[in-house]
Amino acid sequence: FIKLNELEPSIDGHITNQNVTHNPSLYKKPFAESFEETPLLVAVLTYMGYGILTIFGYLRDFLRHWNIEKCQVAREREEQKDFVPLYQDFENFYTRNLYMRIRDNWNRPICSVPGAKMDLVERVSHDYNWTFEHTGKVVKEVINMGSYNYLGFAENVGACADAAIESTKKYGVGVGSTRCELGNLDIHEEMEQLVARFLGVESSMAFGMGFATNSMNIPALTGKGCLILSDELNHASLVLGARLSASTIRVFKHNNMQSLEKLLRDAIVHGQPRTHRPWKKILIVVEGIYSMEGSIVRLPEVIALKKRYKAYLYLDEAHSIGALGPNGRGVVDYFGLDPKDVDIMMGTFTKSFGAAGGYIGGKKELIDYLRNHSHSALYATSMSPPVAQQIITSMKIIMGEDGTTLGADRLRQLSENTTYFRRKLREMGFIIYGNDDSPVVPMMLYMPAKIGAFGREMLKRNIGTVVVGFPATPIIESRARFCISAAHTREMLNTVSCRPITDHTRCKNDVS
Repeated sequence: FIKLNELEPSIDGHITNQNVTHNPSLYKKPFAESFEETPLLVAVLTYMGYGILTIFGYLRDFLRHWNIEKCQVAREREEQKDFVPLYQDFENFYTRNLYMRIRDNWNRPICSVPGAKMDLVERVSHDYNWTFEHTGKVVKEVINMGSYNYLGFAENVGACADAAIESTKKYGVGVGSTRCELGNLDIHEEMEQLVARFLGVESSMAFGMGFATNSMNIPALTGKGCLILSDELNHASLVLGARLSASTIRVFKHNNMQSLEKLLRDAIVHGQPRTHRPWKKILIVVEGIYSMEGSIVRLPEVIALKKRYKAYLYLDEAHSIGALGPNGRGVVDYFGLDPKDVDIMMGTFTKSFGAAGGYIGGKKELIDYLRNHSHSALYATSMSPPVAQQIITSMKIIMGEDGTTLGADRLRQLSENTTYFRRKLREMGFIIYGNDDSPVVPMMLYMPAKIGAFGREMLKRNIGTVVVGFPATPIIESRARFCISAAHTREMLNTVSCRPITDHTRCKNDVS
């Protein structure tokens, strides 16, 4: 049906795994994504790095066992050895011997609004990252390349902040009840109606937590006798929701329509295991933008397969809503598709809207069903009123209903920043993953020593970024992940893309 992966040589001679579209009739514009394969030498050196760390880890554990080296890790006492272990052996080994070496790159305390720039609390460790001590100093004006603040609404000034303050004065900070009891406010109703109109669907429902939106609603939609076809790179919340549903789960290769169609055909031909009865439901679960890969789902092809085989489609737009499309309405808007072709439209308010929580949109019958059957709807506390107001105000700005062009300007600025930053990194020779239009930009580091070194060196230059390694990524695909925002100026992007490694290496266009 579709041949997805073709190996092509890149500019530097390495093999590039380029997703090539063979169904141009389904797309209104070119769709290209590249994932350069790890060079053989780099892969070998990466495995060697992990091997050396593992060997030294076992050596240090031996020294700790004989009290030669002080042990600072949580572990069972001697009198507990015969009980069920509290810690998984390898997981604990990895944490104390590999993760601890670069632990200072995570959980950094922020003491300002996480906007285009932020302030970090300075901390030091005197025991090799086992504990941290605050120095009392603040690192000022750090360029924020790690927050999902795609449209720059994570701010404490402006229309959104003013509206949230007024909402707090009127409703307070918390509701103290679930929606189905005494926690359903008029502001919640207004927000859900606005979300439905923004998405172009009949109805919508909001939840106080994005993770729970997936993990608690998928079990309400499918159950025993149902089949879930999940992309191999789906988020943990989707994976957890699928497992909690007691449905049969089958995984297809990332964005590979050949793999998805084969699973659909097999499911229809063979039916359920042993009984061979038809599946009650077949649910395809995909994301809009994959946050660790920077790739965009091939939604036109997924919808075509969904219609052909009479399946249902669950679309998670956590990273694409507000960040893609000419109107900021996500991946459906990006491809110019009909929202009615997606059965369950899910997304979060935590990224582009600068708020918290998640939503599900679709037909009115679907939303009415979830109001009565979703654990997240029945047992979770209602969304905080100022958070709901933040969503309403930011969404109206994006839609242009505030009477200004601020929303359109931010959407355009995000697109320009994304294109510019990706081009600059490629010109410098870095290997980056994903779609050219994705504001999530993974830059490959590969070797374990580079993970910590890159994060620390960037911070020395007042640039805050996220570095990611195993087990969040494959062992030979460690990376730094940049998140582009409309709030970033060209000067900020030049600072990041022109001086990421050494002080003496500067780009010709560096204006910082």
